[in-house]
Amino acid sequence: MKLPRFLPLLLVLLLSLGAGGKTPGSGATPSHQPPPAPTKNFKILFADPLYDFQLQRALGYTLSGGADINECLYTARDIKAGDDESWYAAWRATGGRIYAIGEKCSAKGHRVSARQAFLRASNYFRTAEFFLHRHPRDPRILKTWGLSRQAFRRAAALMDHPVEVIKIPYEGTTLPGYFCRPDASPKPRKTIILQTGFDGTGEELYLEVAFFALKRGYNVLIFEGPGQGGALREQHLYFRPDWEKVVTPVVNYALTRPEIDPKRLTLWGISMGGYLAPRAAAFEPRLAALIANTGIYDAAANKSQGKKPGDRLTRKELEQEPEKINQAIRRIMQGSTLMRWYINQGMFAFGKKSPGAFLLALQDYNLKGVAPRIKCPTLVVDNEGDLFLHGQARRLYDALTCPKTYILFTRRDMAASHCQMGALAISNQRILDWLDQTDPQSPVGAKAAQ
Repeated sequence: MKLPRFLPLLLVLLLSLGAGGKTPGSGATPSHQPPPAPTKNFKILFADPLYDFQLQRALGYTLSGGADINECLYTARDIKAGDDESWYAAWRATGGRIYAIGEKCSAKGHRVSARQAFLRASNYFRTAEFFLHRHPRDPRILKTWGLSRQAFRRAAALMDHPVEVIKIPYEGTTLPGYFCRPDASPKPRKTIILQTGFDGTGEELYLEVAFFALKRGYNVLIFEGPGQGGALREQHLYFRPDWEKVVTPVVNYALTRPEIDPKRLTLWGISMGGYLAPRAAAFEPRLAALIANTGIYDAAANKSQGKKPGDRLTRKELEQEPEKINQAIRRIMQGSTLMRWYINQGMFAFGKKSPGAFLLALQDYNLKGVAPRIKCPTLVVDNEGDLFLHGQARRLYDALTCPKTYILFTRRDMAASHCQMGALAISNQRILDWLDQTDPQSPVGAKAAQ
């Protein structure tokens, strides 16, 4: 297999992961002639798109208390794009400095100040660890990720609403998670089961969704499955395509909690969770609603850059010439930050020792013949300027036969990035508005049903 033929297919694979239409993006300005929509994503600081996106991701949690603007910008100033070591050193230093502030505030009894500092430190430690997975046994992975979790749990103990550390029974072991409630009332409530995707953590999910959902009266049950967070780093559990085997135990656990209304369970998957959650929902009848942000139909294929739908390396190609494939992939990784991170992260989270083995495993992550089994109302979210996914959400939406809604976030919305990073206000507004309307027991849902 020659590199020139192989290269475009790899680029298609690179973009594939992470995550009737009723609600298109709008964002028109209050004038008769709105300005033309931007045609490109904006740059914050780095010319390298992956580095800039990860800065946007860290910075975006300012709204939910996980960052401060100048802390992020000053940290990024000391980073050389493409230099993973400088990225780690800068964010690790900032995380340590802010964590120390939290400790000092806590010792003096400044509860709110300590909570705020610990939340920011948790996000900065998570960001520091992001590019370390080239060497899975690097001791800094467990240490820095552990600091992120520790900082979050210090913050959680100081919150005004209950955030409980939980362990969910799963195949002879447990999955880590958090159960968040708006208040200490024991009454059964509508509940979101929330999961991340290719590279996120449970602690990040609090900043990304739970912070906003709690204000609307939802319980939020966060869990980390195989390939994610502590399940990956501490327990060495790796991704599996039959995600219903993961979610069903989570639902079983949820139904043991008297604070959860069993008829008002929503499963919400983010990034690669846009494949995992729909896969699980196809085999889990106890869900009242499903959210896929961003929807994924086939994790090993993509519809972008003029390529035809389904363009992909085949299983036969991956199996027949593994050494040539591995050599070609490594050559491309040398010249692409995005490709280097994507393959390294895939091998890390899938438990594979070569690029080709990871891409071969990815072949099983598709919803062909599975999507029509989903019965509950489903929201499929898409992003106009997604760095990773192009065409996947629409393919999933088209394959669904259940009640369904499609939302496209656009550049005019200022929310076009992958999973609307940096635009959490409008992201949660539209998604949670949809969920409120889908729930017949909510005031909005009851009005919509009339």
